[in-house]
Amino acid sequence: MKKIYNLGLIAFVCLILINLTVNAQIPAKRTLKTSTLFSDHMVLQQQANVDIWGCSGTNQKITISPSWGKPVYAITDANGKWKTKIATPKAGGPYTITIKNEVERIIIKDVLIGEVWLASGQSNMDINLRGWLPGDTISNSAQAISKANFPKIRFMKMPFGISAVPLDSVKVNWVATSPETAGDFSAAAYFYALRLYQELNVPIGIIQSSIGGTPAEAWTSKQSLNKLKDFDKAIDGLKDLQAKGEQWTNKWPTQEIPKTNEQWKNINFSDLGAAATNFDDSQWTTLKIPGRIDLLSSGEFDGAIWLRKEIEIQDVSTDYFLKIGAIDDMEAIYINGQYVGGLNGGGFAGTPRSIQVSKNILVNGKNVIAIRVIDTGGPGSINGDVSLVNNKGNVIPLAGVWKARLVAEIKDGKFYTYGLKANIAERPNISRLNSNSPTALFNAMINPLIPYKIKGAIWYQGESNVGRAEQYKYLFPTMIADWRSKWTYDFPFYYVQIAPYPFGDPNQKEQSQKLRDAQSYALKLPKTGMASTLDIGSLKTIHPPNKHDVGERLARFALVNEYGKKITASGPIYKGLIVSGSDLIIEFTGVGSGLMAIESGLTNFEVAGADKNYVPAQAKIANNKVVVSASSVDNPIYVRYAWSDTSTATLFNKEGLPAATFSSDRK
Repeated sequence: MKKIYNLGLIAFVCLILINLTVNAQIPAKRTLKTSTLFSDHMVLQQQANVDIWGCSGTNQKITISPSWGKPVYAITDANGKWKTKIATPKAGGPYTITIKNEVERIIIKDVLIGEVWLASGQSNMDINLRGWLPGDTISNSAQAISKANFPKIRFMKMPFGISAVPLDSVKVNWVATSPETAGDFSAAAYFYALRLYQELNVPIGIIQSSIGGTPAEAWTSKQSLNKLKDFDKAIDGLKDLQAKGEQWTNKWPTQEIPKTNEQWKNINFSDLGAAATNFDDSQWTTLKIPGRIDLLSSGEFDGAIWLRKEIEIQDVSTDYFLKIGAIDDMEAIYINGQYVGGLNGGGFAGTPRSIQVSKNILVNGKNVIAIRVIDTGGPGSINGDVSLVNNKGNVIPLAGVWKARLVAEIKDGKFYTYGLKANIAERPNISRLNSNSPTALFNAMINPLIPYKIKGAIWYQGESNVGRAEQYKYLFPTMIADWRSKWTYDFPFYYVQIAPYPFGDPNQKEQSQKLRDAQSYALKLPKTGMASTLDIGSLKTIHPPNKHDVGERLARFALVNEYGKKITASGPIYKGLIVSGSDLIIEFTGVGSGLMAIESGLTNFEVAGADKNYVPAQAKIANNKVVVSASSVDNPIYVRYAWSDTSTATLFNKEGLPAATFSSDRK
């Protein structure tokens, strides 16, 4: 009996020792990590020493073993961070990368080696291949998506984020191109990548970091903006404001921003009680309609707000129509607690509303209209005439004071739901930290990428800086230099000159041509190129549907300058002029195989004397230069081209690339 007991004790002790050994080999908490930039399906820049980094326990040896070459090593610092470089071969793959410490292992699979480009900017870079339906479409979208079977073209899309301080990491993943995935990629960047892939036959990686309605200063670091002094006041206090904003928003539940019109229609903010006729809105604030609906005493917001108004109706013998000039961006409308309609989803901001209201839901005397408006970004408003009109032609004006209550707010790419119980008076003015705030997008959407090795960058932005052209002349080059300094090398930077568009904002009206001209000042920097879109804009939308040519024109710069292709990269760009009596002779770069005019001839040229009073000019092509004159200007000094919000292209090179807007009055 004693012997059996001893054997049992020995077995028990052995079991404990085995468990201790196993547990010693398995950390209680996983410590080995890489930046999420390094994940399955990623693309690394070919023939380069690329940075790779992550974290683990302190003072640990990390082994990084790429399947194409020899392992490299790193030692974690006191904070557990590690970083090293690995040499990449010529384009190819798929490969694997194994990363390990003494007890843990990470294997990154399906790694391709090729060309990596950063695609950034505002909405014209952000709009996806599917389009923002129904208002903003992409030409031949369905056909392009159906043919998008290119597994060696891969995208990594940065999530929208804003921050007052630089962030080191963000959650992302790489996605291979297929008909199932391509619709979510930037349309301009997709066509850029496709042209490179077709010409080079190597894997192409696109890092997309873009968001609509954003100015260049939001994409620039604090260190560089501080040198300009223009944005010091806006930057001051952002860090403290972010802390206060997080303290407020952390109180509330969150939900993802809808992706479909149906999801928008069914979104729930625990707020439908506000539609009821007998709801007590006595403590609500007030707003005047028509007008902005996204401005509160505690600051501007993007999100959802209820508007309520009591009206008197004396005749309910016939149906009515609710007429609203336009609502930015979408709404749900209730009358006497019953839903009567509304437009949900993207593309309806400028659409006039006309919603039939059945006489059966109306009552003689007091009636209540309740509208939940959702503003997804930028200025939110109700514009134009607002009224109820019956079939007899009787009109009940609805303009004036409405009760208002914020129920949800968009921040950091998601909805924070306040419902009807939150004390909105306690809300801090978190709107001062938004996607327009200087440094905010650089901190959240560019800094986490550094120093991931890129070949270069493509950029489509400028609409949000219209009205500040003189500032943009030095702000935009500062941003380019800022990024290059952060990556520590002068990578190529190719960008789009914004298209003509009739801006409605009084501060922007007839200012876009000045911004287009200001964009050309960045060409003074090395390794830059500007693609004109003067011929492929749309006066009906600020998001021209032809993104195929945008991507193709950007790709021309890369193909010529980085990959040695013998094609013409640019359309005509103003170089200088010669005064010859009453003529001005304009010289261009980007002439290609020669200048040409559209069939109806050259127009949109203007000249001026010393008084700078511009008048339309006659123009002709001679020896691959343009000669301009005006009978009313004896001594011309200045010339400009395509100098309006709604200009059209009349001058091209023979490769079909349009000349860019310019003014010779340069400082």
